[in-house]
Amino acid sequence: MFKIKVKKMVIIKLIAGIILGGLAGFAYYKFIGCRTGACPITSNPWISTVYGMIMGTLIALL
Repeated sequence: MFKIKVKKMVIIKLIAGIILGGLAGFAYYKFIGCRTGACPITSNPWISTVYGMIMGTLIALL
């Protein structure tokens, strides 16, 4: 019973990390971003969002 609750909490934590990281990545692109288009991560909203999702997942795993 306890193991199921722990696994459920880990999954919820990972999903929250992915969603919040993606939102943060897109927000970074939208509000800060790269004006010239020369920045490889922040000049594209898709790349910035995926990068944020990866970072959110890594932070959630800590």
